[in-house]
Amino acid sequence: MNQPYVSAPPVFPINSFDAQRVEDAFALMGPKWTTWSVMTLAQEGSPMRIRDIAAKLPFVSEQVLGLRLAAMHTDGLVTRTDTRHGAPYQLSALGESLTHVHRTLADWSRIHLASEATAEAERVEDAVRRLRPRHSTALIQVLACGGPMRFGHIAEGIGRADAFTRQRLLRLQADGLVTRTGPQHGAPYVLTDAGQALGPVYAAVEHWSAPLAPQPVLPPPTFVAMSQRTHPGLPLGSDGARTAAALRRSAAVPNALFSHAPQPQPRVPASATAPSAPGRVR
Repeated sequence: MNQPYVSAPPVFPINSFDAQRVEDAFALMGPKWTTWSVMTLAQEGSPMRIRDIAAKLPFVSEQVLGLRLAAMHTDGLVTRTDTRHGAPYQLSALGESLTHVHRTLADWSRIHLASEATAEAERVEDAVRRLRPRHSTALIQVLACGGPMRFGHIAEGIGRADAFTRQRLLRLQADGLVTRTGPQHGAPYVLTDAGQALGPVYAAVEHWSAPLAPQPVLPPPTFVAMSQRTHPGLPLGSDGARTAAALRRSAAVPNALFSHAPQPQPRVPASATAPSAPGRVR
């Protein structure tokens, strides 16, 4: 009897992504409070003034949020309803499309880094903090392709100086993405389980970054006489601990904000401090 066909889960080889595009996208979504601001606007689903966003996030000052939203406006993540001073902000199409990236980052973090309950936005920001440093993606790709590898081969593989490579490896070790095969001096480096599981994260980030990629400059059209036209045209670190402490100190924090939202709901369900519900792992 023939067995029913079961499709294999999608495979995302780590070294198949454009490291520069991935890191540029992380740099855009990575500044502190960007995730919280995006999730607040997504939850509300309508334009919000700075003071209204600050009321939802009492552990962030209104001044800090104003500066962050202004930068997000410059980066194209939010728009304003008009040009008046104090006009409300709302997510742009690019900002709204971050929902899937946030979900993927949260799932990766929950499964491979820390399973304890924490606010969804805090989990996402911590994940981006680990992945954002420049040349981390290239280093992870080198190890994914050729690991285990000794230090000198890694430095050669990413084309960076020894001092920089050593600093980056120490950071990735501290963040749980890289480890060594043994305690002895000179032991090769290898990706941890969390590092090896980054394929879906890079896929989501690179896909999200597609509108950000520079478009090719086409030459101006050349006039062709009608008689000649024979064919028509045819990508929880220390900051998290401080945030958690601020959440505990604030009496104004709502009971639950930014818990994990299942597909296809575009908004993040309410509440900033409630533990996120387990996300679906594809």
